[in-house]
Amino acid sequence: MDVTDGVKNAQQGDKEALLQLIMAEKDAYYRLAYSYMRNEADAMDVLEDMIVKLYEKIGQLKKAESFYSWSKTILVNQCKLALKKNKKLTPLEDHPEENEGMKHNPNGMSEYRRVEEQMHLQALMHHLNKEQREAIRLKYYRDLDYGTIAAMTRVSPGTVKSRIFQGLKKLRGLYGRDADE
Repeated sequence: MDVTDGVKNAQQGDKEALLQLIMAEKDAYYRLAYSYMRNEADAMDVLEDMIVKLYEKIGQLKKAESFYSWSKTILVNQCKLALKKNKKLTPLEDHPEENEGMKHNPNGMSEYRRVEEQMHLQALMHHLNKEQREAIRLKYYRDLDYGTIAAMTRVSPGTVKSRIFQGLKKLRGLYGRDADE
C-alpha cells in the first residue's frame, strides 16, 4: 500500500492503514523522539501520544503525500509539550551522543583529536541562538531536508536556510577566532 492509499484508508477510519503508515517509518520516528527525550521510556510515551494525535487529526491532512512530514511535526510538538510538562527541557547540544552521525574519520585524525574537535564544536554551538542550533542539528545531525525542517519548525524553507546560513557563518567566525587564540 502506498502513502496516498494508506492515508485515504486511514481517513475513512481504517486504524490498520494508519498503523501500517506509522510502522513503515517507526525507526525514524523513534530516533527523532529519542533525540528530544533522551531516554527510551519518554520517547515511547511521546510516540504513543503522537499516534493518538494522528488518529484524531488524520481527517485534517489535506495532502496525503505530506503524511510523513506532517506526522513528524506532530511528533516534535508532542516532544516539546512533554518536555515542558515535565520541566526537563534539555538542549540537544548537551548530549554528546548526538554526534553519532559524525563517527566517520575522513581526515585520518586520531580518535582523541576527533572527539576533541566534536567537543569544541559543541561548545561553539552554544553561541548560536536556539533557532539556529535547532535548524543546524536537524539538517546536519538528523539529515533532514529544508522542507521537512520547515514543516517541523513551522517556518518557511527560506527561514530555515537563513538560520542555517547565519548559524554556520557565526560558527566559522567563532572557529577561526578561536583557532587563532
